[in-house]
Amino acid sequence: MSTTFTYDVVVIGAGHAGCEAASAAARMGAKTCLVTMDMNKIAQMSCNPAVGGIAKGQIVREVDALGGGMGLVTDATAIQFRMLNRSKGPAMWSPRAQCDRTRFIAAWRHRLENTENLYIWQDEAAEVLTEGGVVTGVRTVWGATLLARCVVVTAGTFLRGLMHVGRRQVPGGRCAEPAANYLTESLEALGLRSARMKTGTPVRIDKRSVHLDEMEEQPGETDYHRFSYISPLRPLPQLPCWTCETNAEVHAVLRGGLADSPLYNGQIQSIGPRYCPSIETKIVTFPDRDHHPLFLEPEGLDTNELYLNGFSSSLPMDVQIEALKKMPCFRDIRVYRPGYAIEYDFFDPTQLHHTLETKKIDGLFLAGQVNGTTGYEEAAGQGIVAGINAALKCSGGAPFTLGRDEAYIGVLIDDLVTKGVDEPYRMFTSRAEYRILLRQDNADMRLTPHAIRLGLCGEERRTRFEEKKRRIGEIMDFCRTFPIKAPRINPFLERIGTTPLQGGCKLFDLINRPQVSLHNLAGEIEDFRHFLAQITSDAEETIEAAEIEMKYHGYIARERALADKMQRLEDIKIRGRFDYASITQLSTEARQKLAAIDPETLAQAGRIPGVSPSDISVLLVLLGR
Repeated sequence: MSTTFTYDVVVIGAGHAGCEAASAAARMGAKTCLVTMDMNKIAQMSCNPAVGGIAKGQIVREVDALGGGMGLVTDATAIQFRMLNRSKGPAMWSPRAQCDRTRFIAAWRHRLENTENLYIWQDEAAEVLTEGGVVTGVRTVWGATLLARCVVVTAGTFLRGLMHVGRRQVPGGRCAEPAANYLTESLEALGLRSARMKTGTPVRIDKRSVHLDEMEEQPGETDYHRFSYISPLRPLPQLPCWTCETNAEVHAVLRGGLADSPLYNGQIQSIGPRYCPSIETKIVTFPDRDHHPLFLEPEGLDTNELYLNGFSSSLPMDVQIEALKKMPCFRDIRVYRPGYAIEYDFFDPTQLHHTLETKKIDGLFLAGQVNGTTGYEEAAGQGIVAGINAALKCSGGAPFTLGRDEAYIGVLIDDLVTKGVDEPYRMFTSRAEYRILLRQDNADMRLTPHAIRLGLCGEERRTRFEEKKRRIGEIMDFCRTFPIKAPRINPFLERIGTTPLQGGCKLFDLINRPQVSLHNLAGEIEDFRHFLAQITSDAEETIEAAEIEMKYHGYIARERALADKMQRLEDIKIRGRFDYASITQLSTEARQKLAAIDPETLAQAGRIPGVSPSDISVLLVLLGR
């Protein structure tokens, strides 16, 4: 006889998607159970213990603005922070942090264990239970039955996971952790289509064996930037990273091991990430290059373990070590473990609605790497959306979705459910049409109102958000109305190398110049300096956000107009209105793709690969538009 527990929401898997999903659902009032195979590996950073990066940093700030936990935990455990893309305009800046792996896990576990309505069950989910096409719960390998109205699957790389080092294969979801061998079969029996993907991770190195003095040190930054809009300053000491390069001797050793590479001997058939290739793929793809950059990054404050970014590999371990020893800085290298590749099951994301609920099974949601994505940040973004919608479904609320003009998370989910994946999906700024609208500095202005409405915004966050919004408006109003006379400001303009004024203008007009900032203007204009001094809460971030809004106001207005124009097609709902197979005016490919995906709106239909503008015109005619 099995033991039975009753919940509103069950979340399977406590990785980055699962943590956000369970936390969001519980905080919205749903009685939630988080199922994990190992409570000591909650929010494990399976690869590099780093959060953020280009486009990924924007996603983390969006998760934070929605009331999620990744930004808070990252700030609390960061041991090196950097704002990437500083050489470009501030609209393209992206935060990234190297974290203390052990402290990151501990911080997330503490957060989850102290969340009201959230319960943790250590076990392996074996079967999703349904009745009449509706989820009823989960059965575990230990025989527990977890009844629920909604189930969120966030199993990461564990579904029939298989690790590769050279010709050796070991079942597992991560190094030294067992695979989940039953859940895929259960989901396939419910009608969901699965396939295989692969990813990899680099060798881990003992810091004591590295000649760090022969590498280039890369310090972090210690200014006011952070991931969460409500975090205090980072509490941990900031550590350096180091950079170096491979050489021709390294490449020769690697080439000599290719016959035993599971990527090239036919052992691995699944699809891997094109944008984050293994070191052996780099030397095959770019045979004329005699060097590739590597980044040596710390794993924590209290460990000598280092992560070698850029050297992901599944070659035999002796080949990996021999190749590294050809680099002067690694000539005495000792490693903790070799790099390895891992294959795992995922499910075609075109089987999902934008809420991340499956189309086939009512109440079943999928989020994270099981949807064909890669990256902690992409997982967290999906997790919080799935958790929110599971809670809303339990309470009878309207579904929650994000548009492509609202968030990178909206772009991510729309790409997944509309286009599907033919390789592990990673977010890039180039995937977003409206990236000037979707900046890291304004994620709170875009998304915190949703968090307030959903009940995911605490009193501190609400207060600070409203204060910041008010102050940004006041700064912009001051600049729009404050007059500047040419004789007064021209000496300053000439000193910083920009064209002097021919006549008077408003302060706002000067902000558009790249050489001009609010801070250097405040140094010249006493009234403005006194005005800015009144901002005491999140002053630097508030001033920066106001400045970016003013510098980009023309571009922002233009993108907003484009987004509003596209919204007219987003407002035309077409799901269930057509029998696509019978519309002979559509191309054969369009009929097949539209029938398979059954898009929600006309705009989504237009984003499906193989659906042309003329096909959209046909649908508009049939709609009588």
